[in-house]
Amino acid sequence: MFLGIDLGTSELKLLLLDEQHRIIATTGVALTVQRPQPLWSEQQPAEWWAALDRGMAQLKQDHAGALARVQGIGLSGQMHGAVVLDAADRVLRPAILWNDGRSAAECTQMMAACPELPAITGNLAMPGFTAPKLAWMRSHEPDLFAQADKVLLPKDWLRLHLSGEHVSEMSDAAGTLWLDVANRRWSAEALALTGLDKSNMPRLVEGSEISATLKPELAQRWGLPAGIPIAGGAGDNAASAVGMGAVRPGQGFLSLGTSGVIFLCNDKFRPNPITAARAVHAFCHALPATWHQMSVMLSAASSLRWATQMLGQANEAVLIEKVSRLTASQRAQAPIFLPYLSGERTPHNNANATGVFFGLTHEHDAAALGYAVLEGVGFGLLDGWQALTADGGGAESLALVGGGARSDWWATLLASLLNTRLVSGVGAEAGGALGAARLAWLACGGAPDEVCRAPEIARVAEPDAALAAALLPRHARFQRLYGALCQEFA
Repeated sequence: MFLGIDLGTSELKLLLLDEQHRIIATTGVALTVQRPQPLWSEQQPAEWWAALDRGMAQLKQDHAGALARVQGIGLSGQMHGAVVLDAADRVLRPAILWNDGRSAAECTQMMAACPELPAITGNLAMPGFTAPKLAWMRSHEPDLFAQADKVLLPKDWLRLHLSGEHVSEMSDAAGTLWLDVANRRWSAEALALTGLDKSNMPRLVEGSEISATLKPELAQRWGLPAGIPIAGGAGDNAASAVGMGAVRPGQGFLSLGTSGVIFLCNDKFRPNPITAARAVHAFCHALPATWHQMSVMLSAASSLRWATQMLGQANEAVLIEKVSRLTASQRAQAPIFLPYLSGERTPHNNANATGVFFGLTHEHDAAALGYAVLEGVGFGLLDGWQALTADGGGAESLALVGGGARSDWWATLLASLLNTRLVSGVGAEAGGALGAARLAWLACGGAPDEVCRAPEIARVAEPDAALAAALLPRHARFQRLYGALCQEFA
């Protein structure tokens, strides 16, 4: 038995996996995000630990026998968050999250000071990454910054409390803007841009390696065997890829979670020619000697959740059902929606971008606005896909994962826009938690070909050429609207 712990933005998930690839149990504990100022997005790390303790108590109550057979623990988590600790490992301030946009000015300064930064880290400086957050702290909270001794990513802060060890791994560290991604080690040059050095960083392991062992008192508290190993784990997207068996070149997935991610595996570090108009990411994968590229939009399923609440619908499924009954003519007359509720990363790298409904009339109802949101997220993903594949890369099919993947109607829309088959696997909704459990299995000696296999196919969404043709003029209008409003966002 293997335990996967996935620290998301809106939920902490736990999953138990056995050696027959059966998911024995899952549980989740909701989390909340604080937004004390515009562009800010924060969480209290203490809430993560409280959620983990509650989740483990629930698993112990319902599955004590399975917990007693756990051989290893794996970690997955939201990437890029900054948990800043003093020399006594006390948290100095709320964690600044991946979708926080306050550090745009610091990004500009970092790029000016080190134009070769993308060649080292595989990425442009963006407010979502960890390093600009520390640059912001140095400028705006100098007293706190002066006390900073260690900077940990969210899942690695959980690891500290699980084991007492400061450890990270390659996939998550690649999202800090401090990692030499090609050589899989901390970059002294990148760290110096934020006034830090390697002593402020955790040690690094591969995601499939043992990183530490569980504290005895926690093993006793939760009914786990003593001394079980904790795998390096992975950032949420790399962990999801492991969970879907996307670990070889040409394999990838589309994730419809809070953010929208398209992920493609590579056998070497392949940063795209990076420009302000093509903000594609190049990261380490969770397995040794593997890398991946990613396009990321910041508001995907979260846009649908926002629209559902704003329109007073019972849930997302009810809204999608209303949308699916619209005729082609009604869809063609729907407003255009720019889905930049939290700014945007790929391809625009614009933290100031905001959401927009364009073309509203008295005739538009909840179904029309819901359609505009689903379509607008699809257009945002298409923009990212075009940036990701601009140099000829791509995939014959992508695995589809995340909460938004439950809708067959939305899956067909997205497959048509990307002109790519989207395959939903059995258990794919487990996402990063399943990948974390698999990484624990690998750390305990599992063979990659056996552990990292693709799940059984549950559903396939094929591209619809007629639907794609109808959407292309609206996508062109969507792109023109962003161009026309770009200066107004600032």
